[in-house]
Formats: sequence, structure tokens, C-alpha cells
Amino acid sequence: MAISRYKRILLKLSGEALLGDQKFGINPGMIEYVAREIRSVHDLGVQIAVVIGGGNIFRGVAASSFGMDRASADNMGMLATVINSLALQDALEKQRVATRVQSAIEMREVAETFILRRAVRHLEKGRVVIFAAGTGNPYFTTDTAAALRGNEIHAEVLLKGTRVDGIYDADPLKNKDAKKLYNITYLDVLQKNLKVMDSTAISLAMTNHLPIIVFDLRKEGNTKKVVCGETIGTRVRGAER
Repeated sequence: MAISRYKRILLKLSGEALLGDQKFGINPGMIEYVAREIRSVHDLGVQIAVVIGGGNIFRGVAASSFGMDRASADNMGMLATVINSLALQDALEKQRVATRVQSAIEMREVAETFILRRAVRHLEKGRVVIFAAGTGNPYFTTDTAAALRGNEIHAEVLLKGTRVDGIYDADPLKNKDAKKLYNITYLDVLQKNLKVMDSTAISLAMTNHLPIIVFDLRKEGNTKKVVCGETIGTRVRGAER
């Protein structure tokens, strides 16, 4: 029987993870797949929190680049994450996994308002908690929201599910000679300007010693393997003493 290495994790998903083979929106098959991956970890008794982006619906940074006010654009992006969170909640509950959505922007008709103690209590009761609407503030990405919430709930690790199997020294989708890095420090990520997460998120994780593992979400079973301690993807942490 598989045994988890962690008791409590935070899983960061990009909105693009829900696209599947579409160019926009939510692919029903893909969100069902993500729900199954989360359930496989939940079945191990792991406490799971999730932060999901909204790039499959609306990206604030892109909108601001063609003239929209950045704060307004980011607010729209945060609302897109709520849509994704509600969709993931529905998919998880169809997998018989009790789930709560907590929003950083108050909208009591559709989600709980984020309250840290309540979120931790949900986790302790075995419910998956999805943190929606980022940090609730413009100018912060959902990567930063993931690092923030991960630190707040005292997650043991931040798992980032992506479309590639780890961190490379160049974009592997554009450069066939890119080399995979299996272990890297927070400082190296910042100094080499590797585009795995934004600098604010990396700095938050570094300051609070929250390890990050970047892995390929699309390969079935990877999420469970990472949680069970298999060497998959790239691990980001402090320098060895």
C-alpha cells in the first residue's frame, strides 16, 4: 500500500491545466482527470488545499497590456479563478470527495469567505479546500496566493502541476537542448530568472522554508507518486547546510 510522505500539501494548478486540447474554457474530461488525481492523494489520508489560476478564462496581466486598468483586469482574473474553483469542486464531489471553496473576495452565495481557522478545520476533517480569488488583491499572481496560503496553513510542501516534467535551464517547448534540473535552490531560481513561479512567490517560499516540487500533472499517477516521495519533477528548496 502506498504511504504518503506528507500530511498536508498545497497543490497549485494553472488555469491552463483545465484546457485539455481546447484553446479556451474548461475541458470536462480534463477537470474530471484532475479530480481523480486529487482523489488518489486524498485516499491516502493527505490533507489537501488547492489554488487554481484563471488563465483559461481571463488573464489580468494580458488584458492590462492592451490598455485595461491593471487593478480592474486583475479583479476580473480573480473572478475567473472562482469559476474554475467551483468547477473543480463539482468534479471532486462527483468523485465523492468533500470539498469547500473559500474565496478571498466575499461572495457568500457561492463560496465561503476565506477564514484561516475555518480552512484548517476543514482540512483536519478530511475536506479538500480550494482557495479562490487569489490573495483578493490586484498585482499579485495565483502563484503568490499559493505560496501565501501554503505558509498560512503550514503545508509541508507546495506542489505545482504543470505541462512540463520539471524545471529546465531554458524553455523545453522552445529549446530542444534545454537541460532538466532535478534540484535547485530558491536563490538560483531568482538569480537565473527561471519562469517557474513569479519572484514574489519564490521569495515567500524561501523566507518561510516551504519546499516546492514542480511536476508534470498530465501524466496519470504523477500527483500520487510525488506525494509518496518518488523522485519526479524538480525540487526547489534552500541551500544544503
